[in-house]
Amino acid sequence: MAISRYAFTSLVKQGSLKGTSMACTRIRRAISQNKLQYTTTFLRERQRLDHIAANIYGHSSLWWIIAAASNIGWGLQVPPGTILKVPSDLGEILNLMR
Repeated sequence: MAISRYAFTSLVKQGSLKGTSMACTRIRRAISQNKLQYTTTFLRERQRLDHIAANIYGHSSLWWIIAAASNIGWGLQVPPGTILKVPSDLGEILNLMR
């Protein structure tokens, strides 16, 4: 099940996406308010967020969920040793979007 980080963003100016996805904002807010269950891990050498997402969620395209929860702007420039917050339940993520 792939969830796009753009699925819940308003379209403006002839259908092009502008601004930050509401999905990421909602995930960050839920993490900061302790309303979203997550585990914490450290990024290891040669690991990437898409690899972790594939292992945990079964799909590498869900890397953005880990990035949003961990307050990471760009998932490809995360150094080893970074503390990651990994949401435990994709159902909770979907509920945030409703």
